Amino acid sequence: QVQLVESGGGLVQVGASLRLSCTASGRTLSRYAMGWFRQAPGKEREFVAAIGWSGTNTRHADSVNGRFIISRDNAKNTVYLQMNSLEPEDTAVYYCAADKYGMELPNSADALYDYWGQGTQVTVSS
Repeated sequence: QVQLVESGGGLVQVGASLRLSCTASGRTLSRYAMGWFRQAPGKEREFVAAIGWSGTNTRHADSVNGRFIISRDNAKNTVYLQMNSLEPEDTAVYYCAADKYGMELPNSADALYDYWGQGTQVTVSS
């Protein structure tokens, strides 16, 4: 079993940056593909970014491409989401997830992910 804990969320103004972290316990994440998803009030959960187990392969949603960067540090069992130039539309609860079969493939479909964190709130104020 893998437990995922997100941190780093908060209330920021438009144009600010935040870095989210997702730390795992219970098992090493080094062989899992990892993803970030988000859910805004009244909306469905949506894909944000994903990364293969080695960190070489990444995928970002069009809505965040060029502003957000996913990365990982397997030695620390942690995945990051660097968020720059934040917009009010980025306001949501952000979840990290682990895909135990993904390996080097950064999947965008949430149904492929096996473990989920509790989420961290990001609010961007205009």
